[in-house]
Amino acid sequence: MIADVILAGGRIFRGLHAGFTEAVALRDGRVLALGAQALDAVGSTSRHIDLAGRVAIPAFNEAHMHLLPFGLTLTQVKLRAEEVRTLSEVQSRIRAAAETTPRGEWITGWGYDHGALDVKRHPTVAELDRAAPEHPVFIMRTCGHMGVANTAALRAAGIGHNTPDPEGGVIERRDGALTGLIQERALTLIKHAMPAPSQARMVDAIHAAGRHLAAQGFASATDMNVGMTAGLDEIAAYQASDPLQRMWLVLAANPEGIAEAAAMQPWRPGDDPQALLRWGGAKVFADGSAGGLTAAFFDPYLQGGTGVFTFPTETMHALLARYHALGWQLDIHAIGDAAIEQVLTGMEAAGATPERRHRIEHCGFVTRDQRRRMLARGIIPVPQPLFMYEFGDLYVRNLGEARAAAAYPMRTWLDEGHHPSASSDAPVCTTDPFLNLFTMVTRKTNQGTVLGADQRLTIEEAVHCATWCGAYSTFAETSRGTLEPGMDADIAVLSQDIFACPPEALPITRADITLRSGIPIHDRHGEFA
Repeated sequence: MIADVILAGGRIFRGLHAGFTEAVALRDGRVLALGAQALDAVGSTSRHIDLAGRVAIPAFNEAHMHLLPFGLTLTQVKLRAEEVRTLSEVQSRIRAAAETTPRGEWITGWGYDHGALDVKRHPTVAELDRAAPEHPVFIMRTCGHMGVANTAALRAAGIGHNTPDPEGGVIERRDGALTGLIQERALTLIKHAMPAPSQARMVDAIHAAGRHLAAQGFASATDMNVGMTAGLDEIAAYQASDPLQRMWLVLAANPEGIAEAAAMQPWRPGDDPQALLRWGGAKVFADGSAGGLTAAFFDPYLQGGTGVFTFPTETMHALLARYHALGWQLDIHAIGDAAIEQVLTGMEAAGATPERRHRIEHCGFVTRDQRRRMLARGIIPVPQPLFMYEFGDLYVRNLGEARAAAAYPMRTWLDEGHHPSASSDAPVCTTDPFLNLFTMVTRKTNQGTVLGADQRLTIEEAVHCATWCGAYSTFAETSRGTLEPGMDADIAVLSQDIFACPPEALPITRADITLRSGIPIHDRHGEFA
C-alpha cells in the first residue's frame, strides 16, 4: 500500500514504551507503517517531508484548558506577569483601553498576578477608578478564581457594602468598605452584569484559540467549563465553529452551570473517539487557588486561614452522585488537600470505578492516602506542571517551602502507576507545551527556584504526560497519543530534537508542522505547500 505522506530524516518518537523509529508512513489519516516498512511504502504520489534532523512526536493533547474563554482573552486587556509587573502598568493599559472604548461599555482584562506586581497586592477599586472612571472595569487574576472591579462595575452588578457573600464566594471589605476584590462564586454577580458575547464573537474566539494551539503542536484540546460564559449558547457556538482541535467538552455542572439543562437535551456523553466534538464530562468546583489563598487545606496558609470550599460537603456529594448516575465523567476542580478529600470521598460514595475514569482536576496538594485511593478507583489526576513555573515562588510564600516542593508530584504519580495528564489550564497559564516540558524536566520556577527536584521527569516521560496521558483521560488512547500502525496521524514536527537538547533549550522549541489525521493544521515553513 502506497503512503500519502512519509516523514523521515530525523527521529520519530513512537511513545514512552516503544522508543524511536527513523520513518513513519501515513495513509487515509492514520499511521500506515514505521521504520523500514514505512520507507517501503513510498510511491510516486507520496509526499515526502524531510525532518532534516528534527524530531516528530505524537501531537500534544491539552487535557485541561478553557478554550473558548482563552480565545476571548486574546482580545481583552493583557495583564499577564510576563508583560505586566507594576500597578502603574495595569492602570496604563486600562487607561489606553478606555481611550478606544465607548463611554459606559465594559473594559475587561485578564491575567494579572498580584504576587508578581510591585505592590504585592491586588489593585483596588479606587485605583481602577482612576484609570477608567467612565467605564465598568473588571480585571481577572490569572487563576480565574478572583478579580477586581471598579465602582461602575460594582454598581452594574448590584454589589454594595451591605451585599452578603454568596455561598462559596467572597466580596472583600476592609473597614466596612468594598475593596473591589471579588472571589470564587461571588464572581457570578459580576458575570451576570456583563453583556454576553455574541455567537459570532464566540465562533471567532473558538477558531482563534484552536489555531493558536495548532501552531504549538496540539491536535486535541478541552474546554473544561462549557456554559459559564454564555450558557447553552456556547454549545451552538461550538457546533457552528471549526476549532481545528479534537475537542473534549466538559459541561459546567455547578448549580449556575448548564449541565442540568443539557441533561434534558441531546448532548449526552459520547463514546466515539473519532468525533471532533465530544461531550464527555461534567465539572464542579470544590475550591479555589493556592496562589489566591482560596484553595481548601487542612493546615492553614502562612498568612492564616484554610481557604474556601465552594460547597458544603453534602451539596458536593449530591452533585457528584447526580452526574455519575447520568453517565458523565466527573472532572472536578480540587487543589488543596481538604478539597481533594471532599471530592474523593464523594466519588467513592458515588461508585467510582476504573472504567469510569473520573478525574480530579489540578489535584495539586495531594496526600499519600488520597493517591492510594485514587489509584484503586482509577481516578485520574489532571495536573498543570506549569503552575510550578508560574506560581511556585508564590506557593512558597503562601504555604512554605516543604508544601510547595511536594506540589504537583509528577514523578510520584508516574512511579505509583497513575496517568497524570500534563496541561496548562489556559488562560490561567500559557499554553506553551515546551515550557510545560521544561518545568517537568527541571522543576524550576520562572525565578529559577528548584522546587521538589525529586519530582523531575525525563523528557520522554514528560512528553508521555503531555500526549498519551491526555488521550487516556478522554478514553482515546487507542486512537492517539502514540505513533503505531492504525493510530490517528496526529503528529507534531518540532524545530529541534527535544530528546537531545539541554533542558534550557526546551522553551525556544517551536512546532514546525502539526497534523490532524495526516492533514496539516499548522505549517510554519510551508512544507505542505
